[in-house]
Amino acid sequence: MATTAPSELEPKLLPAAPSESESLLSSLVYDTSQQFQMAMSNMLKMITEIDQTAGGIMEEIGKCKDTACERKKDLEEEKQRFQKAAYAVLGMLNDT
Repeated sequence: MATTAPSELEPKLLPAAPSESESLLSSLVYDTSQQFQMAMSNMLKMITEIDQTAGGIMEEIGKCKDTACERKKDLEEEKQRFQKAAYAVLGMLNDT
């Protein structure tokens, strides 16, 4: 009885035909390209949204800064009025 080597019993895996390999590779490249384009599109949308939000935030910061400057000016004017009134009272007390 003739014995066969184990390698002869295993099915032989032949490399895929060049056209099949090329087709698989082409499909993989196409799918990867599509995923990349979708990711880039999503990132562009997020960047646009971030830019719009940042613009709104900067506008609000500008408004708050203007309001704070106006409030500071009002407080300075009020401080000067109180100081003048205090000096006037001190002047009256010194005159008596």
